[in-house]
Amino acid sequence: MTLQTHSTHPMLQANNILLDYLQDNGNRKQVLTDFSMQVRAGEIVAVLGPSGVGKSTLLRVLAGLKQPSAGDVRLHDKPVTGPHPRLSFMFQDPSLLPWLNVEANVGFGLDFRSQPQLDKAARRQRVLDALAEVRLSDASRLYPRELSGGMAQRVALARSLARQPELLLLDEPFSALDEVIRADMQQLLLEVCQRHRTAVVMITHDIDEALLLADRVVLLGGTPGRLLREWTPAEPRPRNAASEELARMRLDILQTLQAALKPATGMDSWAPVI
Repeated sequence: MTLQTHSTHPMLQANNILLDYLQDNGNRKQVLTDFSMQVRAGEIVAVLGPSGVGKSTLLRVLAGLKQPSAGDVRLHDKPVTGPHPRLSFMFQDPSLLPWLNVEANVGFGLDFRSQPQLDKAARRQRVLDALAEVRLSDASRLYPRELSGGMAQRVALARSLARQPELLLLDEPFSALDEVIRADMQQLLLEVCQRHRTAVVMITHDIDEALLLADRVVLLGGTPGRLLREWTPAEPRPRNAASEELARMRLDILQTLQAALKPATGMDSWAPVI
């Protein structure tokens, strides 16, 4: 499947983001440093980097869940200063509420104050449409304890899709899944982006996942929370992980990261999935 071309005009802009905080010792700790990025409609951006470099914090800033010390995030050129109805977050853990069935879990996010208010019929249709998107229409009455890991993650994706977001922010959503289910979820994500031109910013430690899915791969490293470098695969999807282009990019990403880590640590402190 080849995704349609995304817009050339940025939908989301992060401009010179700085985030730091005061430690108990009186020093300020940098989490994000002069970070800037643009995301266009329908574009998938994968974010790589070692643990502790600020990837998850970056997603929270983009989502409006954490305010930067300096700089700003803008959606369609309007500041994002809090939770936004057009932005949706998906975590590694599905975080389903065990006392609610699948249908109620998917509809849970529609009750947030930041969401447009829907009548009962429109709300239920949103939920049913989202379940159909992830191929779980027959599971609406099941409870989380009755779901496999892959099904639970589909429910989490449906919960995000029910909000009809323009941008999905994914924090290693597939890392706990086995290889077969993970590949199925990756394909499902591509299909959703194709149908709705939903943009995605996805954190992953899996270099192959980044190269197979993303329009752009960005690497955080060196100084905490700084965009070190980015790559743009030329091959259309579906991509072959064994292709010469992706093999060259994979090696280049590893070498770039290792070169950035060694001056600071004297060793390679990141173990990516390759």
